[in-house]
Amino acid sequence: MVTVQPPAGSDPVAGSRWHVLSRKDTLGRLDANPRGLSSEEAARRIARYGRNELAEAEATSPLRVLARQFVSPLIGILVVTFVITAVQRHWVDAGAIALVLLLNAGIGFWQERKAERSVRALKRLSAPICRVLRDGAEHELPAAELVPGDVVLLESGERVPADLRLLEVNGLQVDESMLTGEVLPVTKQVNRLPADTLSAERTNIAFSGTLVTAGRGRALVVATGADTELGMINELVQGPATRSPLEILTHSLERRIGAVVATAAVAIFAAGLVLGQDPSEMFRTAVALAVASIPESLPIVLTVAMSLGVARMARHHAVVRSLPAVETLGSTTVIGSDKTGTLTRNELTVQLIWTAGGSLDLREPGAAEAPLTSTVRRALRAGALTNEATRAPAGAFTAAGEPLDFTGDAVDVAMLRAAVRLGAVTADERDARWVAHTPYEPELRLSQTVRTEPDGRRVLYVKGSPDVLADLCTHLAGDDGDHPFDPAPVRAANERLAAEGMRVLATAMRVLDADEEVTRPLPAPTGLTFLGLQAMEDPPRPGVAEAVADCKRAGIGVVMITGDHPATAASIAARLGIGTGAPPVTGREMETLDDALLAVRLRESGVAARVTPQDKLRIVRTLQGEREIVAVTGDGVNDAPALRAASIGIAMGRSGTAVAREAADIVLTDDNFVTIVDAVKQGRVTFNAIRKATFFLLATGLSSLLAVAVNLIAEQPLLFLPVQLLFINVVTNGVQDIALAFEPPEGDELRRSPRAVGEGLLSRVLWLRTVLAGIWMAVTILVTFRWALDHGYDETHARTLTVTVFVMLNFWLVLSARAENRSLFTMNPFGNRFLLGSALGALALYWGATAWRPAAELLGFVPLSGTEWAACWGLGALILVIVEIDKFVRRRRQAGSGPGIDGRPGRGKWAVPG
Repeated sequence: MVTVQPPAGSDPVAGSRWHVLSRKDTLGRLDANPRGLSSEEAARRIARYGRNELAEAEATSPLRVLARQFVSPLIGILVVTFVITAVQRHWVDAGAIALVLLLNAGIGFWQERKAERSVRALKRLSAPICRVLRDGAEHELPAAELVPGDVVLLESGERVPADLRLLEVNGLQVDESMLTGEVLPVTKQVNRLPADTLSAERTNIAFSGTLVTAGRGRALVVATGADTELGMINELVQGPATRSPLEILTHSLERRIGAVVATAAVAIFAAGLVLGQDPSEMFRTAVALAVASIPESLPIVLTVAMSLGVARMARHHAVVRSLPAVETLGSTTVIGSDKTGTLTRNELTVQLIWTAGGSLDLREPGAAEAPLTSTVRRALRAGALTNEATRAPAGAFTAAGEPLDFTGDAVDVAMLRAAVRLGAVTADERDARWVAHTPYEPELRLSQTVRTEPDGRRVLYVKGSPDVLADLCTHLAGDDGDHPFDPAPVRAANERLAAEGMRVLATAMRVLDADEEVTRPLPAPTGLTFLGLQAMEDPPRPGVAEAVADCKRAGIGVVMITGDHPATAASIAARLGIGTGAPPVTGREMETLDDALLAVRLRESGVAARVTPQDKLRIVRTLQGEREIVAVTGDGVNDAPALRAASIGIAMGRSGTAVAREAADIVLTDDNFVTIVDAVKQGRVTFNAIRKATFFLLATGLSSLLAVAVNLIAEQPLLFLPVQLLFINVVTNGVQDIALAFEPPEGDELRRSPRAVGEGLLSRVLWLRTVLAGIWMAVTILVTFRWALDHGYDETHARTLTVTVFVMLNFWLVLSARAENRSLFTMNPFGNRFLLGSALGALALYWGATAWRPAAELLGFVPLSGTEWAACWGLGALILVIVEIDKFVRRRRQAGSGPGIDGRPGRGKWAVPG
């Protein structure tokens, strides 16, 4: 489906630039009539251009999702070993491998079967029914049947069904916040605009999916389906989803481990054959060694750790839709936050009242409780008495979750609410003694109302543009009476408040003569007394400034990305501590910058304003190109492409659109930026748990691999039976490593900088510790086996002692793995009760396997004496020597290099001291 293009040989105006054309030219280019198309012509056009619908992505079949669970190199090795082991009828070994495969595939399948509903949510934004002129008469038709050239009728409360070029308007206002992020509705007009006018400023176009909030209009359909602004966003949303950093790290680690384990298993099998070992036994040994060395329980650990993170985030008002998002949030280096509704309350509020007799700044503590001066009171009353806001129904709430008192136009609600809360007028008084009213007229840029005051006087109250009212005033109100009007202080105050990014309206009044006739409609006002200015903005949420400061201390950059006006964005950013005060990057400026310069400007300013959905998407990809882990917040349709492309998308649950929620990985139930910082902490806790479990798995796998290989090369008797390796791997270690996922926070998560992007699942320090621990454990195992054989123990008894030492080594290692940095001896032994219980339970299971004769015969064990158990316990505890020395050295290095993970200071791009 394509937009109707201008005929050949005519002026070259692109289909997306209908705002450039006059109404007459637009009708001509589309061969349309103001009275609408005929039914026959509409049928021809729908056959040519297609239905006014958005394309849906094809769903992935369950079989394909299931097949993807077996593409990992590690799983591939296990599949091959299962098949060969089953063919050889080693059912115990084959059963253990099958159990691992089924668990892994089931968990992966469950994760990937989350329905992708982004496109369907977008599609629902198109109005199901619209009013259109066909054959010269008005008809109600499904929006899907609209075609370019149709004439649509618009009224307040209706959703715009396609992209429309406006032909006639009568007080038409449209809420475009889903596309631009601006709180205030846009007043529409019909005149042509310059070619370079941004989408957010095309006031002669009504965009598909937006909502008419006031007035009426008649408009021409210029784009349908995929060619609308909404359709372009839909195409961006349907792009491939970004893999999480954790998925990238684990896949990379799996490939490396798979290659090492496969090579080692083949080499050990070949070496055994060369040394004259039984081929069948050597194959089983190689298979068992591969299974023991592969951290096949890592997917289970990942799922458990992330599920716990999901539960913890839910308690902090964050609903996680994608499990890997838990860890990704903890790895975030930059948060690209929408302004409206996330950093701010999404509620226009009067912040300052200026009068010639003094000002009231409601941003100052205690200002709302101070007595009102006479001029401030009069200014507030005027704003409340020429006002179309109405009382909200019982049980209604604001976007910020507070009880809603009034509803209507955002400006009217803000001015009425301020007057009522400050005691300048009561809600009952505002509703009484109404004589005549003229609503806001875009041409006059003012509204006016005549009221009868309690003393019987009739008063004309006017509110509107400060420049307009200044030209209509003859007097200026002061606390000591009215004075001849001087426009200079009024204009200076207006310019100062507007420069702060606030919406400024003026109020004025005139007492009518006793015999003055009130006509309807009211005539243009004259002879007014200027009362004051009311400056409004969408104020920051409580606690956001502190949360931004926490992000900076944690080495996380915060960039405001909004479609709002640059001055408004800069003002809010300054109050929240975002950026350095450099001018915001605008969408127009972005067109002149390459990605490298754009990244520099974003770090300098911290604010991007007047941006389109495409601009937001480019910002995300530019930062990702700078090796940043980017989290993006948003609530509108305009945010959906960036939410999907980001490393992690965070949508607003209360005020956000369905499109934004479906495109995101995390949904905030309280729409609060502060919640993101809490969730970052939980994400870091989750990753730390995954990192600890990975260290434990790799260290134990490396130790068994080294011990078996060295023992074979030394031509010693078989060190472990295959079934013994499988028993340790599945029954004992398989319980303990999962328990590490339950490790509570260490308390310094937000004092660390984000880990380096190229660091991998384990840090350099933990890789070194893995090697040291693996070698130490392998040497201890080999020495134990050799000593037992040299002192007359038979092979079965020697293997039992050796396996017992291995189990004890794992017991002490998993306890020490609870913290990367802290000593085990300084930690509460009951801090992770699940780990302590599982570790002791694993020892009990192993003791039962050696003491119960049927199990001992099956597994190749013999019972041990109390003295032997004590000796194995002591040998196993020696692993603490290596690990605790490594931790001590690490703590000393970190103390000398400042805060940060692994002793690194905060990242220089975004971190600040504090």
